[in-house]
Amino acid sequence: MPSGKVHLRIEMIVFVGLLGAGAYLWARGLVSAVYIGLFLASYLFSSLFLSPDLDLRGSAPYRRWGPVRVLWRPYAHFFRHRALSHHIIYGPLTRIAYFGGLISLLFIGATYLTNWHVRMPIPRWPVIVSILCGLYLPNQLHTLADALWSHHHRH
Repeated sequence: MPSGKVHLRIEMIVFVGLLGAGAYLWARGLVSAVYIGLFLASYLFSSLFLSPDLDLRGSAPYRRWGPVRVLWRPYAHFFRHRALSHHIIYGPLTRIAYFGGLISLLFIGATYLTNWHVRMPIPRWPVIVSILCGLYLPNQLHTLADALWSHHHRH
């Protein structure tokens, strides 16, 4: 399989292309800068922090979480490497759901500790789609690179 550095390099090359495409779409008035920004920010976050290799304790994405990386140990226990974590659809979904669960627990804890009733805003569909596409695309590239690498080395 390609190394983590190779995966990140591929994702960043694609990011530069997406940045250019986003600038073009915004300049032509075809897409709002807000949606482009949300997509690109989500893409970067996913590339750096929600990689399919997050289930490996020694991986760069795992280490990037710093001291809170311990929160990802249960994920690594339940989702073994190269199994569901690398599925093209369900892999990113498991990480997004797990991370969403952590954020929800944070809000519940904040509500309980402060007695504030923190309301989680529900964004509009274009916002949700922009974020989900940004979160999914780097994972698709990672899985595709692994598949191409495996295919190349088999033949």
